[in-house]
Amino acid sequence: MSDSASLPVSPRAVRLTVWTVALAAAGYLALLLWAGWREVATGLVRVGLPVMLGILALSLANYLLRFVRWQHYLAALGHRVDWRPSARIYFAGFALTASPGKVGELLRGALLLPRGVPLVESSAVFFSERAADLLAILLLSSAVFWLYPHGAPLVAGSLVCVAAAILAVQRPGWIHAVDAWAQRKGGRVAALSRLCALVLNFRTCFRWTTLSWAMVLGVLAWGAEALAFHWLLAALGYPLPLPLSVFVYSFSMLVGGLSFLPGGLGSSEIVMVALLVGNGLPESAAVTATILCRLATLWFAVAIGVVCLARSR
Repeated sequence: MSDSASLPVSPRAVRLTVWTVALAAAGYLALLLWAGWREVATGLVRVGLPVMLGILALSLANYLLRFVRWQHYLAALGHRVDWRPSARIYFAGFALTASPGKVGELLRGALLLPRGVPLVESSAVFFSERAADLLAILLLSSAVFWLYPHGAPLVAGSLVCVAAAILAVQRPGWIHAVDAWAQRKGGRVAALSRLCALVLNFRTCFRWTTLSWAMVLGVLAWGAEALAFHWLLAALGYPLPLPLSVFVYSFSMLVGGLSFLPGGLGSSEIVMVALLVGNGLPESAAVTATILCRLATLWFAVAIGVVCLARSR
């Protein structure tokens, strides 16, 4: 079955993404001018093409591992989608990654509808992915957050909130109680039943066995990009200890994700530059590493998503 024809890509979402790209370009240009574009250009040359290809390969490993997790979630909900169209749908969602909270990735739900996956279940997979990503990045950050005690409250607080949410969905009694109450009340309150159905599907994706598998894949996926960041710093001539590189990358992604800005743009970059400068890198090297990292992770994913979305149409 084709997932083409009337693909409901919101014009507002497209406009938002275009504006996000334009603002990101302006922000990167401002960073270049602030740090000195000649020094940044020298850093780009120093990294070289072979290293950049290796970094892109590690980013691609991140996307593939998360796709495996996506397939596992769909199977847990009883949907066996062939991996070829499923991969095209999954990567097409990256086209709208630069949207607030990555909600543009809910586009996947529209593409899955012709394949018999209800929106409530594809939405549950989406939120399960976001929760698993957040938990994986938190684990990577918390492993070395002692390097930055000032970041401990954010990491610890986020871990407590995520853990509480996971424990809450393990006990479905309260969800069924809210569902029954909403159906008795009727009217607008009845809409809570849809939310309860979403939470119950989310719970299916977060059973302990499924959660354990998802966490292993998540840590491996985001660990691959953290390793790429460590490699990038070494290629620039400013190697940091691996635990410190992992912390700088994962904590920057954590702040970007919690900011709910499109793709974490602005917040992730500011934190990454600040942490690198604070660890002795010159401003030009910190800006070079940050821009190359974001190009090889966020914008590489967006480029792949645009290609897959064009094919889906």
